[in-house]
Amino acid sequence: MTKPAPTRTLNDGRDMPALGFGTYPLRGEDGVAAIVSAIDTGYRSLDTAFNYDNEGAVGEAIRRSGIRRDELFVTSKLPGRYHGRAEAAEAVRESTWRLGLEQLDLYLIHWPNPSVDKYVEAWEALVEAREDGLVRSIGVSNFTRAQLDRIIAATGVTPAVNQIELHPYFPQVEQRAVNAELGIATEAWSPLGKRNAAYGQRAVLDAAEAHGVTPAQVILRWHVQLGSVPIPKSGTPARQAENLDVFGFELSDSEVEAITALGQTDGRLFGGDPDTHEEP
Repeated sequence: MTKPAPTRTLNDGRDMPALGFGTYPLRGEDGVAAIVSAIDTGYRSLDTAFNYDNEGAVGEAIRRSGIRRDELFVTSKLPGRYHGRAEAAEAVRESTWRLGLEQLDLYLIHWPNPSVDKYVEAWEALVEAREDGLVRSIGVSNFTRAQLDRIIAATGVTPAVNQIELHPYFPQVEQRAVNAELGIATEAWSPLGKRNAAYGQRAVLDAAEAHGVTPAQVILRWHVQLGSVPIPKSGTPARQAENLDVFGFELSDSEVEAITALGQTDGRLFGGDPDTHEEP
């Protein structure tokens, strides 16, 4: 077993592991086995979503793992079609039922869906769900400065987390700065860049050679030093262990800067601009 990740404290006083395990698209018996493997490896933060259609698999993996519930940090997310306040409240309850848990550690609005323009209602529902004890911490995913300002102004409640696309080709310098200014933790989806991973870039290869680690470990360590919480996914036990083992070395400032400099004008993996993207 790899040593579990250290934790970081969110703006609501809750602690969250500094590196988590992404579960999309792990489903069915194979998905359960992969998630159990991740827990056995040492992961204590599990990231799922209503629209991943695998909350049940995550819940089953938790039960099979034998790990105490209070040792795990479980995140799920609200789908776009349930942004109305009443619908959002029911979706949170549905997520807890699918997972077989009385309470979630973190619940996020998955996308703002600006053309629908109900994300303020959705945020009000999450605030209420926290007050009712269904969730411990609440946050958002893929929100811009303007969208964050709007929900904070409407409710007086600042999200604990903003989960965004973040990898070397899309380092999100400005959005990370906004999150930090507002006291919001940045969490990274697709932290390695999926099919477009920057494993072959000289900045990554040089750092990997210097520290005796893999390119993937370099990128995940880059996230940690940026203050980002990466949530990599792998169904392979050896790769799961490798991805978690990034807290025993440190990149130099110049190495971090060189990897950040790989950013492209729009290095998104797909057309996931929060001002235009719509999630069902």
